[in-house]
Amino acid sequence: MSLKPAGLRCCLGLALLACLLTAQNEDTGTRSVQGIVTDAGGMPVAGAIVQLKDTKSLQIRSYRTEANGNYHFAGLSTNVEYELEAKNDGAASGKKTLTVFDTHKSATVNLKLKK
Repeated sequence: MSLKPAGLRCCLGLALLACLLTAQNEDTGTRSVQGIVTDAGGMPVAGAIVQLKDTKSLQIRSYRTEANGNYHFAGLSTNVEYELEAKNDGAASGKKTLTVFDTHKSATVNLKLKK
């Protein structure tokens, strides 16, 4: 069985459309991270500074926690590891790493301040 040129064009067109629709639904290559900053006693800390460091470019982004201690960073590359650390009034959380092996589109990293 052979396809005539019009039939071949139709099949190629449908195949191209299927590829475009599949590509449109694929992963965008970005992720986000959020969490809550707490003090040594486990209470949420408002106004703490959370720093997110891109370990490839060494660029640092900062976020001041909300009244409930929450923070959020979006638009992060899935191909980069990030270091997170919170600071407030001389206390720091220590660094935590969001690795490339964490495949969650939205990761949660809670940070606890130590005195």
